[in-house]
Amino acid sequence: MNQQSSAPGAPPETQLKSRLNPLGQPVGLDLDWQPCQWPPRTVSAGRFCRIEPLQPELHAEALFEAFASDRDGRNWTYLPCGPFEQLSEFRLWLESACLGDDPLFYAIVDQRSGRAVGMASYLRIAPAVGVIEVGHIHFSPLLQRTPLATEAMFLMMQRVFDELGYRRYEWKCDAQNGPSKKAARRLGFEFEGIFRQATIYKGRNRDTAWFAIIDADWPALKAGFQRWLAADNFDSAGQQKHSLQQCMAGQG
Repeated sequence: MNQQSSAPGAPPETQLKSRLNPLGQPVGLDLDWQPCQWPPRTVSAGRFCRIEPLQPELHAEALFEAFASDRDGRNWTYLPCGPFEQLSEFRLWLESACLGDDPLFYAIVDQRSGRAVGMASYLRIAPAVGVIEVGHIHFSPLLQRTPLATEAMFLMMQRVFDELGYRRYEWKCDAQNGPSKKAARRLGFEFEGIFRQATIYKGRNRDTAWFAIIDADWPALKAGFQRWLAADNFDSAGQQKHSLQQCMAGQG
């Protein structure tokens, strides 16, 4: 068994692990692999928020009000749907698009208020090979730049890796969406490249940026998230003492 060496920060294709088969050809490593389970429709709770299966009758009104605080609708720019002017229109979309098994949608609920302030989903779910994507992420202004937002993504990762045993967790976004790419890197996703002209939405081209975390990355990332989310990392005003990047680096 051999592993190709690479310099730090080298493109992913130079970091692939391989072995030689009897013909002397490099092939991927053998795996003792069992398929994963499908993500459950159950609650995952943290200190700041909880993730619960999206139910239009329970979450539509709170989500609509939370999204309405985005006055100019900029949060809808890179999403394939919306914005929605009326609650009835939004509820109809939730009922038609958000109740299937893939994408599997969850509401992000503020533990203090008990109200939904954002949503996200698992999608392109492939239990047979252990690959799953997070997407349709819509954080209202009530959720953005808060500990809830980071904890919500941590809870979804924790379910994928610790509870369900997936090998690969993907994040994809419009390559023009700078905030989404920045968020992916902050959360520990590794950039893997651009798929040019990958799709069309809202009448325009989308080049898609691909990011991923694999199971080998997870233990160190998990420890960093736990350090950042710890109660002693926040002062009496709720401000962080150490950034997530510092906690990922073992500080804090």
